[in-house]
Amino acid sequence: MNESNSPPVTMPGGNAIQPRFVLWLITIVAVGLSLFQLYSAGVQPLGLFYQRGIHLALIMMLAFLMFPVFGPRRKRGPIGWLIDIVFFGGAVITGGYLVLYLDEIISRAGFWSETDIRVAIIATVTVLEASRRAVGLGMTVIGALAIVYAFAGPRGELPWLADWMPGIMSHRGYGLDRVAGQLYLGQEGIFGLPLGVAATYIFIFVLFGAFLESTGAGKFFIDMAYAATGRQRGGPAKAAVLASAGMGSISGSAIANVVTTGAFTIPLMKRLGYKPHQAGGIEAAASTGGQIMPPLMGAGAFLIAEYTNTPYLDVVKVSVLPAIMYFATVYLFVHIIALKQGMQGMARSELPQMRDVMREGWHFLLPLGVLVWLLVMSMSPMRVGFYAVVTMVVVAVLRYTFWFLFIAPREGKKVTLASIRGVIWAGLVKLVEGLELGARNAVAVSMACAVAGIIVGVVGLTGLGLKFSSMMMAFSGGNLLLALVMVLLASLVLGMGLPVTASYIVLIVLVGPALTSEFGVPLLIAHLVVFWYSQDSNVTPPIALAGFAGAAIAGSKPMETGFQAWKFAKGLYLIPLFMVYNPEIITGGPLTVLVWTAFIGFLALGAFAAALEGYLFTWMSWPLRLVLLPAIVAAFYPNLMVEVAGVVVMMLAMGGNWLASRREAVVHG
Repeated sequence: MNESNSPPVTMPGGNAIQPRFVLWLITIVAVGLSLFQLYSAGVQPLGLFYQRGIHLALIMMLAFLMFPVFGPRRKRGPIGWLIDIVFFGGAVITGGYLVLYLDEIISRAGFWSETDIRVAIIATVTVLEASRRAVGLGMTVIGALAIVYAFAGPRGELPWLADWMPGIMSHRGYGLDRVAGQLYLGQEGIFGLPLGVAATYIFIFVLFGAFLESTGAGKFFIDMAYAATGRQRGGPAKAAVLASAGMGSISGSAIANVVTTGAFTIPLMKRLGYKPHQAGGIEAAASTGGQIMPPLMGAGAFLIAEYTNTPYLDVVKVSVLPAIMYFATVYLFVHIIALKQGMQGMARSELPQMRDVMREGWHFLLPLGVLVWLLVMSMSPMRVGFYAVVTMVVVAVLRYTFWFLFIAPREGKKVTLASIRGVIWAGLVKLVEGLELGARNAVAVSMACAVAGIIVGVVGLTGLGLKFSSMMMAFSGGNLLLALVMVLLASLVLGMGLPVTASYIVLIVLVGPALTSEFGVPLLIAHLVVFWYSQDSNVTPPIALAGFAGAAIAGSKPMETGFQAWKFAKGLYLIPLFMVYNPEIITGGPLTVLVWTAFIGFLALGAFAAALEGYLFTWMSWPLRLVLLPAIVAAFYPNLMVEVAGVVVMMLAMGGNWLASRREAVVHG
């Protein structure tokens, strides 16, 4: 094939320079994938392996079309085309073999044929290569190291490696047949729970988010946030916090959220007086919080529900209060900075009016209303996503119909057959765009889940999870706080090479057993803690990916912006600790206990923000800030008298700061 036969085109999303016929292939495969997912979600559910096999095959076909082998900015050339065609064939074989011969494979259970093993090897290599292109080299390297680890043992393919491993990491080692069977032909490998969640719940909600994006819902939510907060001090930054909370839960990616909402919010923050690195950091911290915000939590809620065997709605309910605490902390940081720098709100003339915003975009709230209502009715999340997408399409059709029947005649616009045809065509184009965008947005998360399945499969085969638990006990000396610090550090290291979803899956498999069985942390809280900590790589230097995306828009230095994001996102580190030491906010309890716990949580986070910035109602002295620190720690301590003492100190310190601000106002007023 010669690329010169068709003119190169920049692919939507800026992924690569592609020939036109490749763009058509991408559209066909992507639309086909989305329609398949809609069919299996709302019309005819499929069996476990059929669903996951077809999903993975189409996802990998899309990955090899979207991401050329030698990188996005280079033409494939004859060698590149040959490699891509081979891997494209590998993607077809990976899903096709499983779907066509599933009954025979099940009947052989454990006694695999030579063909089974060969296809398993092809599938594993194909998955690793698709992951390298769609997710990054780090994910592929970790997956490959996991496979090497499975081979490293006296009875494995690489027995000499056993001499290089510490005793606690050693295992018997496994041969090629056993490892290949575990990774491809069992339920704990590539086609395990992570890919299962990606192929059902996650995809359908990513598709829903794509339809919201393609129909302009993002602008509606941003305008609504500006209308609500724009006149307050630091209004654009507060709008960024609210808009990112709304869009982040749906988008499934903190970086995508930064790029989407940050394009509007960061320039306005800079214009109001926020420094570029502050504006980028605020947007990164707020966008990262979107991943812990119900109802979707960036698809994390589905994984937590599956792993803990907890109803999805229960996961959403218990996550509301911690998420509000996080965003309240970011909001307070934004407010304090606005006060410190003497900022004012935006003029009314510069802001959209809530009445106008709602009149133009009220229909975007209907699909979200349907989504929440059906979830409350305890319908399957996959079916809920299907109806949410259908509602989105129906609402768009009704809106255009209403415009033709009532608005256009009133505005004196003539409705002709040609104009009707034009609108129908434009609507079909939007429909195809939404289906394609949803599939393309799902490629990275599905490939991350597939490689996470490889890692989980190796952990299960070798017993690494139990060994890791033993190591945690040994290094922490049985101290829960030290163990949580170790989890935090591990999540940061993993987050440098893995996306959030994969980082959570790998971490919970490794450290989950230790947190629950050795340290007595309730199962759901252990999963929430690990999930929250898995977000930290987005905002923690040296690899603060969301912070770097914010820096690109703000025109600031990446590391400076990353450190600002790290500061604003401190709730990401403190709130999980609060969950562990005050489990009643998740597990439930008497109303008085819940109210008290929530109160001290908000108070401690507010005091922490004030102590860090050195400002609340007015400037804080260093002695006062130092006094606040032990009081904040006391709020986390699970003892009522200690908590009361901490609350008294915090209220006295913050009350004194308020009185000082009143005295200053009298002196200067």
